[in-house]
Amino acid sequence: AEKIAGVEQSENSFKAVAFEWLAKQKMNWSESHFIRVQRILVNELFPLLGNRPVASITSKDVLTALRKVESRGAFDTTHRVKQIAGQVFRYAVATGRAEHDPTSALKGALTTPTKKHLAAITDPKEVGRLLIMLDGYVGTFTVRNALQLAPLVFARPAELRHAEPKEIHLDKAEWHIPGKKMKMAHPHIVPLSTQAVEILTEQLSLTGQGRYVFPSARSKDRPMSENAILAAMRAMGIAKEEMTGHGFRAMARTILDEVLGFRVDLIEHQLAHAVTDVNGRAYNRTTHLLKRKEMMQKWADYLDELKQ
Repeated sequence: AEKIAGVEQSENSFKAVAFEWLAKQKMNWSESHFIRVQRILVNELFPLLGNRPVASITSKDVLTALRKVESRGAFDTTHRVKQIAGQVFRYAVATGRAEHDPTSALKGALTTPTKKHLAAITDPKEVGRLLIMLDGYVGTFTVRNALQLAPLVFARPAELRHAEPKEIHLDKAEWHIPGKKMKMAHPHIVPLSTQAVEILTEQLSLTGQGRYVFPSARSKDRPMSENAILAAMRAMGIAKEEMTGHGFRAMARTILDEVLGFRVDLIEHQLAHAVTDVNGRAYNRTTHLLKRKEMMQKWADYLDELKQ
C-alpha cells in the first residue's frame, strides 16, 4: 500500500503533471516557445513545487515561488511564471488530480510591471535617415545584408536570424517560414520585393551552401547572434531608445496603415499576427498572397523614396 501510494504521489507531483501538460502543447507551439516555457518550469517552479503532490499545493506555496522571482526585479517574468503555473494547475483539475487552481487567488498579489513599448522609428523623415545609416554600415557582409533586409521583410528578429537557404524561393520571390520557427506555430510566407531578392541573391552567393542564410561569424552551423543587429545599430549611433530589431515591425505596421493606406488585415497577416475572416476562420499562409506581394513591393519602393 505504501509503494502504491508512493507511485501515485510521484505520478501526481507538480513536476509530473507539468511535463505531461508540456508534452501535449508541443505540437501547437514553436520550438523556441516550448523551450522557453520548459525553462521557466525547471528554473522557477520545480525547485519549490516540483516534487509536491499537485493537489496539496496552496496559493501561499505558489506565492512563495513567485516572490523569489519577483525579488530579482523580474516583474514581467513573475507574471509569466504565474500564468504558466495556472495552466498546469488547470490541466491537473481537468485530469482529476487537483480540485482547484491556487493561482486564481493571487490576483493583485504581484507587482504590476510598467508597460514598455519596443522602440521604433515611425516618422517617415526619420525612417529615411535610418535607412541611409543602415546602407552605410561598414561591418561584415552578412550583418550589412541582414540590416538592409530587415526593414523590407519586417519579420521577427529570430525568424530572420534562423532563415535557411532552402526556405528562400528566389524564382517565386517568396520566403517560406515553417511553423516550428513561428511564434504562432503556423507556416508563413513572406513575399519578397525586387529589392529583397537582390539582397538575398547577393547573400546566398556567399552562404547558400551552408545551413543558415545569415550564419554566425564564429560558426557556419549557428545562426547570427541575436545581438548582431542591435550591436551594429548601436555602433552607428542608433540608441536603444530609438530603434530595436523588433522596431522594424512597428515601423511597417504604422506607416503601411497611416501613410500608405493598406488594409489592416493585410498588414496584420503579413506580420504573422492571428487574423480571422468574417466567419472566424484563421487565415492560412496563402491568403491574399497576391495582394500582399503588391503591398510588399510598394513598401520597398516607398522606403527607397524616403532614402532619396
